[in-house]
Amino acid sequence: MSKVVSIDNTEHYQWGGVCDGWHLAATPNLSVIQERVPPGAQEAKHFHHFAEQFFYILAGQAQLEIDGEVLKLNAGQGAQVSAKTPHQLKNVSSEVVSMLVISTPASHGDRTTLE
Repeated sequence: MSKVVSIDNTEHYQWGGVCDGWHLAATPNLSVIQERVPPGAQEAKHFHHFAEQFFYILAGQAQLEIDGEVLKLNAGQGAQVSAKTPHQLKNVSSEVVSMLVISTPASHGDRTTLE
């Protein structure tokens, strides 16, 4: 059965001590997460063995390092990360970043941290 989802009615979790995530879609083949990343927050550099990801910025500006190349992503922009590619997202701005992280297959349990 289909249902309308939002951050108000889906599973919430915290990461990095200060960041929030909401599972908008969570199946073995697809993960769509809305995340909130406050200024100064970042994830550890890592890669996924099988999952391919797409980061799409809804609000704010994020820095996404993909295999050593640093991209600045503004609201309305995104970038794809292939499987087995080291990457790290940071919020180096003074605004909160709101974004979607789309993974196929789902990336949970498929992560190797590099730091």
